Amino acid sequence: MPGTGHEPAWPTRVPLATPAPRTPRRLAALAQALDAVLPTTALTGDTTTPAPLMGLSTGIRTLDDVLGGLQPGHFYLVAAAPGAGSSLIATAAARTSALDQHQPVLYAASGLTRADIAARIVAAHLPVDYRRLRAGRLTTTEQDDTAALHHHLAQAPLYIDDGTDLTTGAIAESVPDLPGLALIVVDRLQTTEDPRLPLSGPAQITDAAQALAHLARTHELPVLAAVDTDDPQLIAALSLDITITLARDADQIHATVTERDLGPQATLTLHADLAHARITDPTHPYASPTIHTPASQTPPPAATPHTPAQTPQTPAQAPTSPPPDPTPTRPAPTAHTVAAPRPSPHRTTAPPPPQGGYANRDYSYFTGMITRAVDEALHDHDGDITAATEALVKKAVPNAMALFEATRVGGNYEHTVYPETLEFLRKKTKDGADEIWEGRHNWTNTHLTDALQNGTHPPITVNALDTNASFLSAFKTHLPIGALIHDPHGGFDPKRSGIYRLPARPAWHHPDLPDPIGNRREDGPVLLDDATIRLLIRCARLGLCEAPHITECWTSGASEGLLEKFRRVLTEARTKALETDDTVTVEYIKAMYSKFTSTIGESSVNRDIRRPDWMHIIRSQAFANLWYKSHRAHSNGLTVVRVRGTDELHVAGDWRTVFTEGRLTTQMKQKDQYPLPRKSAR
Repeated sequence: MPGTGHEPAWPTRVPLATPAPRTPRRLAALAQALDAVLPTTALTGDTTTPAPLMGLSTGIRTLDDVLGGLQPGHFYLVAAAPGAGSSLIATAAARTSALDQHQPVLYAASGLTRADIAARIVAAHLPVDYRRLRAGRLTTTEQDDTAALHHHLAQAPLYIDDGTDLTTGAIAESVPDLPGLALIVVDRLQTTEDPRLPLSGPAQITDAAQALAHLARTHELPVLAAVDTDDPQLIAALSLDITITLARDADQIHATVTERDLGPQATLTLHADLAHARITDPTHPYASPTIHTPASQTPPPAATPHTPAQTPQTPAQAPTSPPPDPTPTRPAPTAHTVAAPRPSPHRTTAPPPPQGGYANRDYSYFTGMITRAVDEALHDHDGDITAATEALVKKAVPNAMALFEATRVGGNYEHTVYPETLEFLRKKTKDGADEIWEGRHNWTNTHLTDALQNGTHPPITVNALDTNASFLSAFKTHLPIGALIHDPHGGFDPKRSGIYRLPARPAWHHPDLPDPIGNRREDGPVLLDDATIRLLIRCARLGLCEAPHITECWTSGASEGLLEKFRRVLTEARTKALETDDTVTVEYIKAMYSKFTSTIGESSVNRDIRRPDWMHIIRSQAFANLWYKSHRAHSNGLTVVRVRGTDELHVAGDWRTVFTEGRLTTQMKQKDQYPLPRKSAR
């Protein structure tokens, strides 16, 4: 500054930064875009033959025809309610790409294990019976076939990620580790939030779907994901390019392919071959998809259930088609089948239902299985009724399982055959019991008998009644479909079933009715099954006790129909046998339903299924049914004197005004009549 002898320090001039070179946007000429849409042509003489550009096959030709295969850069969401087949579509796509086309596939399994995926692939690819495969009960021929196929399967470039920390970020990180990756399959996005599964819960599903769609675009890969819901609001909220929505009807699956901006594009009918854990093309070659044209602004009328083009079970009336085979048939083999299916000696596949179907309750095919077994036994033993009955009783377990599995074909749910057995469901010793309480009755009306003994009540005549086929009637009960999932917070959900922990035995102070959970007396927490809990809730609504306080539970989604067709078939066959006084069939059916109940737990006699939870629930349902009968008797003025086991009810009064007498499952029969107090012998 002037006069100071110091010059001001001016800032040094900084040169302007050179702009970074701009990365041009990736632009595609229309000609390049056309290559991805229009088919190329190949010259053949003077004409050209279209060669459609296809993506990866889903393994289902009818679906490929609509989608054009799984195209690079596209995200496909397969949406269906549990049990409707979304996971099987995912498995089919992965299996076809890896095994048939030898293309690398990343299989992201959320909630499934690598063993689950492998079992489905083996069952569908051979094919072999899925349930016997999981139970380790393949036939000798099937074991030889699986051994021969092992090397082929082991060489397939299929990579499974079944880690519990599976996220879309983890999936994206795996892509560079798999050179030449051709397809990503995500099985599955779960609508019910599970803290152990990052890909679960509505909010997480929305984020995951958008992330997977971005992954498909940025890596130019087809990505296919299954989601366990067909809720249209949730699906619409995801706003995805292509959605395949499945709706299952018995052994048919109706698939609707929808594009976000254009709406439904096609509806097609597929075949649910659940015995082999797969979905296939329609079983007759003339079925074709219904194409939705944009000319009409209103939805096209739905095809009737018996339209030949929509129903694989109806043979097309074409001159070149062979006459329909009256015997049961399996689905036609698909392109990826490496061995022709063979009839299974242990599993019976149901044929298509007759005109009118099961809605008319025509169970003649299934009851015919029982009739044929009885006829063969009588023939083999030269008409000896005793010998034939003994032989049938010995075969009751495998024959009951074959009949049960036949009735499950086309069912709404695919139940878990061999879930992990929880510790409290395991027997502590070979001949011991597990920790589950059943409402086993051994009750006497001591208030009444004391009064009879001391003369304060006049003598009475007691009728000893017997219920018919108590375990068979108990098949109508809420059974858990899948493996039991622990909920440390307890509570009761009527749509679920399983095992429940109560802090103490519920109190019961009603002197004229049996305790709903039996005579067992122990201190501390108790484990009760679903049938007993529902009985306690019913008693609470009747004002007879407090509602059960459930502090912890192990449950799964429930269905009251898992054994329903099985029950109806056995009931119908039993009724016909009673009408014709066919004692052999009656005893055979009794052995089937009783041994089915007793061997589905931890039994070496039955290796086709291992569901001790089912065993407890069925038995407790039988005890509960007897309690309901005792309450009915009491409510209608009868005096309940004794209740024993699952079928013994002793009452005083005119019981025929309350119950119908007979031997049908809905009736009661009198076994004995005696006075009380009993006269002392001199």
